[in-house]
Amino acid sequence: MALMSLAYAAHAAINVAEETKKTNNFLVPNATFIVELVSVLLIMAFLGKYVVRPLTKNLAQRQEIIDKQMTDAEETAKQLAEAKSAYEKALNEARAEAAQIRENARAEAQRAVEDLRTAAQEESARIVARGEEQLARQRASIVTELRAEIGTLAVELSEKIVEQRLADDAAVSATVDAFIAGLDSADSAGSRQ
Repeated sequence: MALMSLAYAAHAAINVAEETKKTNNFLVPNATFIVELVSVLLIMAFLGKYVVRPLTKNLAQRQEIIDKQMTDAEETAKQLAEAKSAYEKALNEARAEAAQIRENARAEAQRAVEDLRTAAQEESARIVARGEEQLARQRASIVTELRAEIGTLAVELSEKIVEQRLADDAAVSATVDAFIAGLDSADSAGSRQ
């Protein structure tokens, strides 16, 4: 259809050009000018319809895509900033919790050390008390044994004194002195144990 209108316009331009040749007036455009004008207008109409419109349509679509990508990039930047702040908040909370756990662990360790120290002191006191009890029992048994031996020794001494008295008074004094020295050395040996 466009070709027919182009052909019709060209034919009309040629007719006008032939008529203007007859009059040859410089104010009236000649047929060549009109044909060229019509041809330029037709080319511009063709370019506008089949070239410029699709190009502008494609450019508009691409501009929409670019605008959408920019909006998405802004939203992503906002989400990134929110995620970063949430990460920093969680990190700070984790650090605070870790510090609290460390402090609790230190306090618990200190309590455990104190408990162990108290238990060790109690155990030490029990061991010392048992040792003292054993020493007291041993001392009592030694004293009992010494008393029994002193009784036996006293009887023996009495017998010796009686025998020696009969034999000699001076020897009796020496025997008593020896017996007392023996008791003193036995008593000092028993108190050391």
